This record gives sequence, structure tokens and C-alpha cells, in this order.
Amino acid sequence: MTPLNVLLIGSGGREHALAWAISASPLLGQFYCAPGNPGIAEYASLVALDVTDHQAVIAFCREQRIDFVVVGPEAPLVAGIADDLRAAGFKVFGPSKEAAQLEGSKGFTKDFCAEFDIPTGAYGRFTDKAAATAYAQAKGAPIVIKADGLAAGKGVTVAMSLAEALAAIDDIFAGQFGAAECVIEEFLDGEEASFFALCDGEHAVALAAAQDHKRVGDGDTGPNTGGMGAYSPAPVVTDAMAERVMAEIIKPTVAGMAKRGTPFKGVLFAGLMIGKNGPKLIEYNVRFGDPECQVLMLRLKDDLLTLLIASADGTLDKVSVRWRNDTALSVVMATKGYPGSYGKGSEIRNLDQAGEGDDVEIFHAGTALKDGKLVANGGRVLNVSALGKDAAAAQRRAYQAVDLVDWPDGFCRRDIGWRAVQGR
Repeated sequence: MTPLNVLLIGSGGREHALAWAISASPLLGQFYCAPGNPGIAEYASLVALDVTDHQAVIAFCREQRIDFVVVGPEAPLVAGIADDLRAAGFKVFGPSKEAAQLEGSKGFTKDFCAEFDIPTGAYGRFTDKAAATAYAQAKGAPIVIKADGLAAGKGVTVAMSLAEALAAIDDIFAGQFGAAECVIEEFLDGEEASFFALCDGEHAVALAAAQDHKRVGDGDTGPNTGGMGAYSPAPVVTDAMAERVMAEIIKPTVAGMAKRGTPFKGVLFAGLMIGKNGPKLIEYNVRFGDPECQVLMLRLKDDLLTLLIASADGTLDKVSVRWRNDTALSVVMATKGYPGSYGKGSEIRNLDQAGEGDDVEIFHAGTALKDGKLVANGGRVLNVSALGKDAAAAQRRAYQAVDLVDWPDGFCRRDIGWRAVQGR
């Protein structure tokens, strides 16, 4: 088979993990990433493309004879980059703009679940602040307040008091998240899990489950973040539970999207609440999770590029996916101050030594090179990831690596994977 020239779009820890996995494929020819980061540069040629300029991306693909484009983050998908690339004749991993509404609009997804009988929490949609306030007051706390649209993981408030709920509604209608619609949802009780499935518009293949840690502080305290760490497998997602998730949530979604004439091709990331009555959908994402992608890639035994192409080609019924039995665990190192205001430009040293060993990988999430030095360039900066025979071994190995990173301006949680380690 002729080697495939591949372009990966994105610049975070998720894309570094994807680049790491794609680079091992026997199918790979030339490999590019736009815009990428210093970690990705080890595996792919970085391209200074503005990925919001779809015509510039298409022109690059023509010049470099790109065979396959992998879109990492959600914003370009919601903006329709996959449609524009396909219209120009390129093969793409990632859903259309219409299908990406499953992440791009929380209201769209709640209405979709109601139409196709997919288990989720009760909800209301509001474009009027007074109506939203009245609904929240009638329902009482705890209750979940969400800004419709993309809010970089920050437009969700799990309000444990009515005062907190009303403040969140005020923020949304003051335009803090750029969205003029508010979705109010029933508070779901149980244990959260992240479930992933590849879809080709007709078929769906389950990937592994993971568990993310959203709160900034140990013991799941403090404000929500984009994710402070993750591990896989998630003990709460047993084989029987995974079958239920596929049967009750993923497959009805794929069938429903096809029925609507907007088939979903790409990866479906179902944020789940698993309670005494089984799984319920909290939200959909239309790309790999971050930091969940990092632990999935460490555990994946099969060739990632082959699987992504099968999703694009509609041939997922011809492939299977195998996983290492080991546990993978990833600790996010963030800049002090995150998720609030934080500085940029602090130097990070000793990554080479920290990342030594076959079962340790350090993925760059928010780094840059400045005068030949590696510096922090974001809130979540590094994903220190490790494999172990169980959660305790993976946790121990990951924190040994964390402790070798010389970065005084960084911090991390010290309890990633605590549920699995404690057997809870």
C-alpha cells in the first residue's frame, strides 16, 4: 500500500497523544500537524496554518498531496472544517458541521435525546432570563446550569444551592460565555465516566472507557477545570455496563443522526452518569477527550490510523479494537493560578529524565519554545502519563515522573485515580 500523507489539526495534549499513536502506523507517509506544539514536533512537521482559514488548510492539503486529515479539537468541527475539506475532495476523520452540533449545542443534544429516547436528565431550554430563573426556583437545588454552545469546558455549573444556580443564570445572560441560551438540567446522582466509540455514519465500535477528574483540587474540591487527570479502564464501566451504553445511548444516537440525514462520522465521546438505574447521558463531545485521549492511546494495541480511516470510509464493521490489560493514568500539570488567571513563560526543565522508561510518556498540552527553552504557554501544560499492571502501579509511576519535572510554577493534583486505587 502507498504510504499515506496525513495532516493532524490541533495543538494540545490530545493532539500530541494522537500524533504519538499515528506516528507508529505502518501506513504513514509524510506527517504534518497544524499548528502543533513542541512535543508534537518530535513526530510531525509543524505547519503555521490558521486552522480557522479553511481555504488555507485546503490549499496546504493540495500542495502537500495530503491523503487524510485528522481533526483533533471541537471548534474547527463545529465551524464546518470537515465539510469544506470533504467538498474539496479530501478524506477526513471528524463529523460534519451538522453532526458536530451534538457538542456545539447542548440544547440540540437534549432535544435529540428526547426524540430518540436516549436516557438523560430532565431539562428546559431558555432564551429568557426570567423564565430560566423561574424554572430553577421551581426545581430547586442541586441543579445543573449550562451555557448553550462551546465554552471551552467552563460553561457548566453544578449548583448545590439555589443562589449558585441563579448566579450562573445571571452570568450566562450577561454574555459571559457568548451564548444567549441557557439549558437547565436535572442533577444526576452516581459516578461519572467517559465512554468513547468510533462511528462511521452507520456502524459504531466501542473504544475503552476512562474517568476524568474535573475539579482542580485533591479530593475533588475547588472549581471545575478542563480536566486535571484521567485513567483507563474505569472500573464503574464493566463489560455489562459497556454493552448497555452501546445499546441504550451510542447505537440509538448513530441511528438517529442517520435518520435525520446528518450521519455521524468520527468519535463520539459520551459523558455519562452511572447510577442505580444504569447509564444516563450528561453530554456528548464530538472529539476525543482531553486528558482521556492520552490514556486511551497508551492502552490501544491496534493501529490507530487504520481505525480512523475505517471511520471515514464507512468500514468499521470490518475492524476490531484490542486494548492492553494495563491501567493507564495521566496527571495534568498546570500553571499556578489555573483555572483562574495565570502567567505564561515560566521555564520547564528536566522533561527528558522525567519521561524516561518504556511505560512513561509526557504529552505537551500548553508549551512553547522561547529562546531555545521550553516554557509554559497555557493553563494545562503537561500530561504526565504512565502504564502499570493496575491503577496503583500506574499512579505510582506517573507521580514518580511528575516529581522529576523541574517546574516551580506548576502544580498538579496528587490523587488522580483515587477511586480505582481505593477500589471505589
